[in-house]
Amino acid sequence: MTSPDRTERLVLPGVLTAEQAARTVAGIAAVQRPDGAIPWFRGHHLDPWDHVEAAMALDTAGEHERAEAAYRWLAEHQNPDGSWYAAYADGDAAHPTDPGRESNFCAYVAVGVWHHYLATGDETFVERMWPVVVAAIGFVLDLQQPGGQIGWKRDADGTASPDALLTGCSSVHQALRCALALAEHREEPQPGWELALGRLGHAIRRHPERFLDKSRYSMDWYYPVLGGALTGPEAKERIESGWDRFVVPGLGVRCVLPNPWVTGGESAELALALWVMGESDRALEILRWMQHLRNADGMYWTGYVFADDAFWPEELTAWTAGSLLLAVAALGGDEATVAVFGGERLPTGLEPDCC
Repeated sequence: MTSPDRTERLVLPGVLTAEQAARTVAGIAAVQRPDGAIPWFRGHHLDPWDHVEAAMALDTAGEHERAEAAYRWLAEHQNPDGSWYAAYADGDAAHPTDPGRESNFCAYVAVGVWHHYLATGDETFVERMWPVVVAAIGFVLDLQQPGGQIGWKRDADGTASPDALLTGCSSVHQALRCALALAEHREEPQPGWELALGRLGHAIRRHPERFLDKSRYSMDWYYPVLGGALTGPEAKERIESGWDRFVVPGLGVRCVLPNPWVTGGESAELALALWVMGESDRALEILRWMQHLRNADGMYWTGYVFADDAFWPEELTAWTAGSLLLAVAALGGDEATVAVFGGERLPTGLEPDCC
């Protein structure tokens, strides 16, 4: 198990002690396969987005070799078009269970790579992963629509979906900013990415009609803030507008209305979004509420149906634990996590001249 000495930065009163954090990190590490893949849990599938989130969580605890192995898995199994499949059976690259290729899943590698570099200063890692990021961003931007929004997937037969998801596009927004930070670091300007980011941010901020209506889902509520597209008063207004609909005091955040179901991932991500807004006290409160989802082994149940007083589904996922660790790391001032999610020094793109 990870030594508590390495998780002192993850101590947060009422949320995690160093020993508890070490147990959670060890839980994620136990899910990781020898080849670096991190499925949801052993025997379940891997998706590229949650794989990266878990790798980032490992980096917050100084488990850099494990995190690097996770990125090496992505580099070794990237498709020729720069994508990854949406799901792989237990992280087995030879057995994709969903051959679709989702834009936000593929973009998120840029967030992870930049986070790992900031955590380690490893220039060799950046040199090795830069072509992977370039190819992934190329795949994603091929799905960008004239209005700036990005289609959510390309089907197995190559057909591109023009439909855009606000949550996915908000995640892509953060990923493009991290990709541009990598480009600046390497002194390899990417003006096309800057234009694409500006158009995407404009669509998120000003054109909700360009996205499928998923307003029942809490992720569509807070992700424009978490992904950095909405800041300042706009971010505050958005969070306040949905607070009473999605937040269940003492328990966490609903996944989807009107279901009586709070989920750990959404709760931790909302806490992270609140921290981004400068509301650390409310973020800490949400994370403390989450503790009813913690299992004795340090992992977290995906969700809780409060109408039935039951955990559901009955699974302990690496990405739920990962989201909690990332939120704790941000509140605790971990430099890499603060830089990636706080976004103060991330590029902002070029705002389009017209609508």
